Amino acid sequence: MQCPVAVALLLKWSKNNMEQTVYNWEGKKTGTIDLPEKIFALPWNADLVHQVVTAMRGNARTNTAVAKGRGEVRGGGKKPWKQKGTGRARHGSIRSPIWKGGGVTHGPTAERSYDRKVNKRMKERALFTVLSQKVREGSLVLVEGATLTTPKTKEAAMRLSKLSSGIGASALTFRRGRRTLIATPTLARATVQSYRNIPTVRVEEVRNLNPVDVMTYQYLLIENPKESIPALVSRAS
Repeated sequence: MQCPVAVALLLKWSKNNMEQTVYNWEGKKTGTIDLPEKIFALPWNADLVHQVVTAMRGNARTNTAVAKGRGEVRGGGKKPWKQKGTGRARHGSIRSPIWKGGGVTHGPTAERSYDRKVNKRMKERALFTVLSQKVREGSLVLVEGATLTTPKTKEAAMRLSKLSSGIGASALTFRRGRRTLIATPTLARATVQSYRNIPTVRVEEVRNLNPVDVMTYQYLLIENPKESIPALVSRAS
């Protein structure tokens, strides 16, 4: 999971301490915060992340492709013609798969399920592994400041523009792709309505973060980390 445009000097960490810079919406540094190593300093585990992501996508998949077998299609209760004497091939039912309108051989059925069971600890471990990778790539941005009180897309876009200019991450406001996932302590209605008209940005409550969403978006922007980080720590306990 490589990031095309990395945020330079966002992370200052050592073996015993992880110090992350905190910005305001103007893109200016306001301080630092120590990130817990059990969440943001895990080694990359591709097998675990692949297993959890595949299972989550399968569990969200809807089984819409269904084909009828020869026992489910309509008609075919009578032999089309007698066995001998017609000069034609022998057939017993028009529901045969070789007939037009007949049943489908080995087609998708409604009984097929893509669900896979994944333990809760595996999900949390995969999430923390992905968060740690975001830190190593410089794709984690911590922002503090007042939240939006009224739903205004113009103001939300202006905030992201100033932030991206201040920290040197132009992809935050790129017009294509899935660029920024904003994690907030609480899901305020004004915040959701302000960003939902920006197709490259998505807002999610920090307690609902999952590996699929974090990997889908290039940047993870955690709003008000002093309130958001404890929510992640509570999931690790």
